[in-house]
Amino acid sequence: MKKLITTCLLLMLVTISSAQQNDTDEAVVRKVADYIIEHTEFTFEGTQDGKIYKTTAEIPDNVEVKLKSTFGAWHYTNGVLNMAMINLSKFLNDEKYANFAAKHVAFGFDNYKFFQNRFKHDRPHHVYPFGQLWTMKELDDFGAMGASVIDVYQKVKRPDYKQYVENGAKRITEGQERLPDGTLARTFPHELTVWADDLYMSVPFLVRLGRFTGENKYYDDAIHQVLKFSEYLWDENEQIYWHCYYSDLKRNGVAHWGRCNGWVMLAQVHLLNILPKDYPQRDLIIKNLERQILGIAKYQGPDGLWHQILDRTDSYTETSCSAMFVYGIARAVNEGWIDKRYSSIAVRGWDGLKKEKIMPDGQVKDICVGTGIEDDMVFYYHRPARPNEKHGLGPVIDAGIEIIRLKNTNSKINNDL
Repeated sequence: MKKLITTCLLLMLVTISSAQQNDTDEAVVRKVADYIIEHTEFTFEGTQDGKIYKTTAEIPDNVEVKLKSTFGAWHYTNGVLNMAMINLSKFLNDEKYANFAAKHVAFGFDNYKFFQNRFKHDRPHHVYPFGQLWTMKELDDFGAMGASVIDVYQKVKRPDYKQYVENGAKRITEGQERLPDGTLARTFPHELTVWADDLYMSVPFLVRLGRFTGENKYYDDAIHQVLKFSEYLWDENEQIYWHCYYSDLKRNGVAHWGRCNGWVMLAQVHLLNILPKDYPQRDLIIKNLERQILGIAKYQGPDGLWHQILDRTDSYTETSCSAMFVYGIARAVNEGWIDKRYSSIAVRGWDGLKKEKIMPDGQVKDICVGTGIEDDMVFYYHRPARPNEKHGLGPVIDAGIEIIRLKNTNSKINNDL
């Protein structure tokens, strides 16, 4: 009997996997986005009694609450997701995805002052509801969210959205820590550390500011960041990026972390998406992106995916970096930044995501949680990977969009792969 049950379960798993592979790429992307919408509640929950409050106006003075859904939080991963949802809305001509992003931004702005007024300095701002909306302490707090607010503002022109963008512009230009040469840095884990992640936390916002304000200084700063980050973080021997650079030691950290390489690629793609075609040094960004694409291609596994630590095949295959690479490569081919012969790297990667990481109901698994910088490889090896982690959902949606475009414009891919 036990053997029969085991056999039946295996057959069910094979059937489910086959059904997922037979879904069109559009169906898969819709499932991911629809799962997010269906499991998002823009409400608050009492920490003691679990009572639901639709707005902060309903919350008694003595009641502590938390966000009912992590998809309602104000965090850079929400910005990544919002921008992807807006992209999907435009691509499919379906307003519900852009509406999700608009509702998310409105939820934050309509409710943050309640928590700001109640704020106690004995708790970290980043764990308090919407704490990152008003503090803007780190690039994590406002870079990606600021970029998404600019995108939402194209349709919802609220004055407080515009003020938020202007506050972010002032912070990144005048208040954010930088090396003497202007490279953006953090004060932790050591004084003036360059984090690869911060290229994404800054450049998508900066390039949108350039378009939003009409001021070239933001374009110039975005270009400067890409070139300087590459100078500090690129590993010429391995042809991939280090996670960090310690300015005090004048050396890099220990890991070629997968997702930080993904952030670097996405930052360059966002820059090229918006930067005027004839803008000075645009060609250098394209060359830099092509160099990275050819570098990470060497580390793609037989299943089409990439590893948590890119050059360590004994680390787990990780979804967010794989999706970022698929998106970046497919986008580069679609826009003519690199030769179309490299399409197969992206297509194989998408096939791996569909087969191994995207579940039939639209959930996405094996996404590494938020990751700081440590000086031992064990830390990176053992970072947990969880389903539906926001770090990977936006990139999966964007990857699917570009793969659909790629296949629609190049029928040879469909015939050969």
